[in-house]
Amino acid sequence: MQATLEQEIKELVISSLALEDVQPDDIDPVAPLFVEGLGLDSIDALELGLALQKRYGVHMSADAEETRRHFASVRALAAFVAAQRTL
Repeated sequence: MQATLEQEIKELVISSLALEDVQPDDIDPVAPLFVEGLGLDSIDALELGLALQKRYGVHMSADAEETRRHFASVRALAAFVAAQRTL
C-alpha cells in the first residue's frame, strides 16, 4: 500500500510541477524534495500542496515546521497522506 501511494505521489509531483525530464523511478522516495534531491522551492511546495489537497483531500497545517517535515521526501508525504486517510 505504502509503495503504491509513494508511486502515486511521485507521479503527482511530476505532473503538478510539470517536471518534463523526470520519471517516477528517478525520484528516490527518501531523498529530500527541496534544495538537494529534486531541488524544489517554496512555489513548488504551494503547487504540490494544492495538488495533494485536490487529489487526497488532505489539509496542511499552518505550522510551517510540521508542514516542512511532511514535505521532507516522497516517503514522508506518503506517510502523511496515509495518516490523513485514517482520520
